[in-house]
Amino acid sequence: MIDKLEFLIALAREQHFGRAAEYCNVSQPTLSAGIKQLEDNLGMLLVNRGSRFRGFTPEGERVLDWARRIVADARAMRQDVEAMRHGLVGHIRIAAIPTALAMTAMLTTPFRAKHPGVKFTILSSTSTEVLRLLENLEVEAGLTYLDNEPLGNVNTVPLYQEQYRLLTAPDGELGDRSEVTWAEVARIPLCLLTPNMQNRRIIDQMLQSVGATASPTLESNSMIVLFAHVRTGRWASVMPARLAETLGLTDRVRAIPIVEPNTTHAIGLVVPHREPMTPLTAALVEEARELAKTMTVME
Repeated sequence: MIDKLEFLIALAREQHFGRAAEYCNVSQPTLSAGIKQLEDNLGMLLVNRGSRFRGFTPEGERVLDWARRIVADARAMRQDVEAMRHGLVGHIRIAAIPTALAMTAMLTTPFRAKHPGVKFTILSSTSTEVLRLLENLEVEAGLTYLDNEPLGNVNTVPLYQEQYRLLTAPDGELGDRSEVTWAEVARIPLCLLTPNMQNRRIIDQMLQSVGATASPTLESNSMIVLFAHVRTGRWASVMPARLAETLGLTDRVRAIPIVEPNTTHAIGLVVPHREPMTPLTAALVEEARELAKTMTVME
């Protein structure tokens, strides 16, 4: 039964029979037969079929919710038993927004020192993708904004407050200032994240609050790309203070506080709202709480 529920979750994730079968490492006829067997066992149609996938029936959407719970519990059970036999081992996948990617090392490094049998995969994702990946059991945790847009049914551990800086060359426009206003930032050419990123939406909101509109001369979904351009001394950008420090300020890059209005947003760990948590997730949450204490002292 569990494998059939896995098929259903994969179909919801991929929205395509062939890709779902490939994800599950089975043939498409095997996946289709498995879902049909699940429908026969439950006595109801779950998937709207045609020449291609057409979505789930209302009953299918309800069964999908249960499938996610059951599969998550089955994974938790397996992890719990493995932890009893071998200690904490396994694989943790974390999806992080670009502005928090550099902070993941502060979480994973002390975790692995305590649990050397655990491996990590870190994915760069938008805040929307973080929540989708969590829902579809593709990742165990995420690092994202906690207070700007709806999160849904997750548990959270606040880690730090994101504060914003103008990154520019010392000899660039506004480069000699000790602080700048959002209205002043709006008047200079900027390179910014793409509009699908929540950080960009936050910057757009702040500029709109002072009657301005962002008109970047360069956009990217990578903070590394933006920082590389700023380091040439010919570009400016708006970045979180902690990220700028992590990437490394040089004599060619200044990070200038942006005020009027002052604004901060909470960044934290998000994990699925399920009890009991898997042993790996529970240990990660505990590590995040320890990190949050350190971050509070640093602030």
